[in-house]
Amino acid sequence: MCDDHAWPQAGRERMIMPSPIAWIGTGASNPEDEYLARMDEKHVFMMGDNPALPKMPDRPVLLDFFRLRFNDIAVRHLLTSAKRALDDGHSEKIVMACLLHDISNGCFVRPDHGYWGAQLVAPYVDPEVAWAMQYHQPLRYFADESVGYEYPANYDKFFGADFELPAYLRRDAEYARNHPWYMTSRLVTMYDTYFFDDYPEVDPEIFTDIIGRNFRQPEEGLGFDTSPVAHMWRTMIWPNNFL
Repeated sequence: MCDDHAWPQAGRERMIMPSPIAWIGTGASNPEDEYLARMDEKHVFMMGDNPALPKMPDRPVLLDFFRLRFNDIAVRHLLTSAKRALDDGHSEKIVMACLLHDISNGCFVRPDHGYWGAQLVAPYVDPEVAWAMQYHQPLRYFADESVGYEYPANYDKFFGADFELPAYLRRDAEYARNHPWYMTSRLVTMYDTYFFDDYPEVDPEIFTDIIGRNFRQPEEGLGFDTSPVAHMWRTMIWPNNFL
């Protein structure tokens, strides 16, 4: 963890402007004019560490995001998926893909989470892992009787039985079915269990060695290297920044 230090912008009320993706289409109005009107010597827009969130280390590693940023449901889901794959004797590539497949849902973006998640980790993992993460999203909607995978019954509850899949997901699922890495991604869907109340809590530390062998942790810390995705990790470190 970081050493204790004074919070940024001390002595002023720090206003949090919701990102447009969080409110657009919800019926809520854009609050920007209201917040802009409040600006004065005592009111500023938040930049930097938020006291409502745990402080991140100066050089955060992957498991720091599991501990300090990802929401509880996402963490338990990812750890359970990876532990089941590990217990069934799958390769470390499969375990890593299961451990990471929904990280975008943890503290970033839900729409197209498979694509966003794959982009987040692409500089740091084997290309097959990132590919499996991306294509688990479209493949999740298509049964494969040859391996015993069925369309998730919960999807009828989530989206309605009459939900029609967008064309891009159909296209990408067809592409994935004919790719040499198809089974890597298909296995992710098979361990992508939504409800796991009967599964014991998983200690993330059991994956430390696997992560060490399969995740190229930047020396500067996630969010502070020069990779094309560093800004995405910084967004999770400081999710309430105005700019």
